[in-house]
Amino acid sequence: MVSPDVTPLAPMDEQPTIGLIGMGAMGQMYASRLSVAGWKKINVCDLPERYDSLRAIYGGTPGLHVLRDGHHVSRTSDFIIYSVEAEHIKKVVTQFGPSTKVGAIVAGQTSVKAPERAAFEQHLPEDVHIVSCHSLHGPTVPTKGQPLVLIRHRATDDALTLVENILRPLQSRYVYMSYDEHDEVTANTQAVTHAAFLSMGTAWASAASYPWEHGYYVGGIETVKVNIMLRIFSNKWHVYAGLAILNPSARTQIKQYAQSTTDIFKLMLAADEAGLRKRLYEARDAVFGDAQSSVRVPIFLSDSVLDQFSLGKKGTNANGGRPLANSHLSLLAMVDCWARLGLNPFKHLELAATPIFRMWFGVAEYLFLSENRLDAAIHAALYDVSHRYDDVEFVVASRGWSQCVSFGDFDLYKSRFEETAAFFESRFEEAGRVGSEMLKVIMDSSAEP
Repeated sequence: MVSPDVTPLAPMDEQPTIGLIGMGAMGQMYASRLSVAGWKKINVCDLPERYDSLRAIYGGTPGLHVLRDGHHVSRTSDFIIYSVEAEHIKKVVTQFGPSTKVGAIVAGQTSVKAPERAAFEQHLPEDVHIVSCHSLHGPTVPTKGQPLVLIRHRATDDALTLVENILRPLQSRYVYMSYDEHDEVTANTQAVTHAAFLSMGTAWASAASYPWEHGYYVGGIETVKVNIMLRIFSNKWHVYAGLAILNPSARTQIKQYAQSTTDIFKLMLAADEAGLRKRLYEARDAVFGDAQSSVRVPIFLSDSVLDQFSLGKKGTNANGGRPLANSHLSLLAMVDCWARLGLNPFKHLELAATPIFRMWFGVAEYLFLSENRLDAAIHAALYDVSHRYDDVEFVVASRGWSQCVSFGDFDLYKSRFEETAAFFESRFEEAGRVGSEMLKVIMDSSAEP
């Protein structure tokens, strides 16, 4: 029997055997971090065709053993994490779940928990514990201080304690939820955020335009938009597809985001200043309320700090070198969407916000809590047509992504995602480096008292 208080410093025969089924980006990150921490018995597997390549990659990694399949991992491990895509979790658990070792603890790393919960309840033996998990960040983000959801679904106190101690080397911040709470929170913090950046990328790709090259999207808020858009499209499509398609709450929110985008654009075309101003100020009051009196440190940094992370360079323009006017349609629609759905982003900001959501919320806060900036965006939306072509493409893209999600078609999602990603692929390496630096600076700043 493994002690729940075990640490990586314990002798090998006293340590738990950790199993990872699925060695994609997150599985590899977990395997590497747990190995470096000193856990000496880590069994991993992936698809049969990857067995030899994984052995070549991890042959010399301390404590890590590549096994042929999930049966071998399940029957030998004390703590097992299924690190597979949400759309495949039922198939994989159906195949390997019955082999689970008696008394073992099972977790899943899926971004949508409803399918995982159903698979575990249907196909895991009654004599195993279920303590699931989900690191709310991508595999390239440093894990220290990031939220790590733990879901005690069917487990003893000792089983939960053992999971906490196994994962403690990640230095993440534990957030305790139920399966249902997890899916609500991830929909509220990720679904619309991803939809906004997917729509930006598709709009720019459809316009055959690198946004940092013609001077419109350089500096300040534009830097955040471009870098996070590139960061999302440099990841695998399935990272976002499962959350969007399999989470009913996410579908609803993505649909409303597209509707908010369309409604605001109609007011722009009609030059309905009174109507647009009323709608956006009501959205501001609904979402941010009395945020201006809050003692919380704002997330967004100054334009001058963000300028150093721009992929383009500011040049001289008719606006005297200052940023060109921009409707910021993606941000206006974001806050309008939150207001229309009655969502309070503050509720989940400190609890379980992903780095990208924190960044995007900070940008929205920066725009909406300044009357000067918000009024400038409203004026640009109504009377400055320099961004109008991009705004048209953005409306079309947002409705396209909403329809794609509503169809529930993973192949269509993959095709749409990869087509856009291919357009920006040549800049992924640079954007990944610059974007990681930008996120670190902003996260460090927002963590200061």
